[in-house]
Amino acid sequence: MRASDIMTRSVVTVTATTTIQEAATLLASSGFTALPVVDRDGALIGLLTEADILRDRFPHDPRFHCSDEGSIQGPEQPPREPAYTVGAVMTSPAASVRVGDDVVDLVTIMQADGLRSMPVVDGPRLVGIVTRRDMVRTLTRDDGVVASDVRNQLEIYGGRGRWTVEVDGGAVTITDALDNQTDRHVATVLAEAVQGVTVVHMTGEGTQR
Repeated sequence: MRASDIMTRSVVTVTATTTIQEAATLLASSGFTALPVVDRDGALIGLLTEADILRDRFPHDPRFHCSDEGSIQGPEQPPREPAYTVGAVMTSPAASVRVGDDVVDLVTIMQADGLRSMPVVDGPRLVGIVTRRDMVRTLTRDDGVVASDVRNQLEIYGGRGRWTVEVDGGAVTITDALDNQTDRHVATVLAEAVQGVTVVHMTGEGTQR
């Protein structure tokens, strides 16, 4: 499976000149955890996360530092000037993947870096975004639907009636009536590209992969 197979294509984006307040409103109202930042040509130039927005946005509550007599304790802090635009706080350059990248590599990067979403690019241009939710959603596909998709792929390659496909919890078992080693490899590759497939076992003449 490739990034393009599971990415969300309609991406809500901001620019470097978008105000922090506008971006925060988008995040709060949409339930997103990050917003890609693009230039006027649609090229990805950064990523704005919830953590970026929260950084240095809240002043200390002076009541916490009051003495019993009501005076402010502790050294005075210089006036804070929080950033006004997205460009001042965004993460740049943004981590991204290409449309043809393997989902396995995408998952590895997101887990290693603790990312909840990953922009997808075609050259410099943003074309989609993949979230953890997108990936989890592929694992919820009905076994019957997954089996049907696998059969369709195999029939295009090897014709009808040759392949028997069973799916249980995303695990696919394919029986090849001809038991050709080369075709078994191709069938495995085709099946593994179907959304919702977690593992593929090939059988033929009583053997199992």
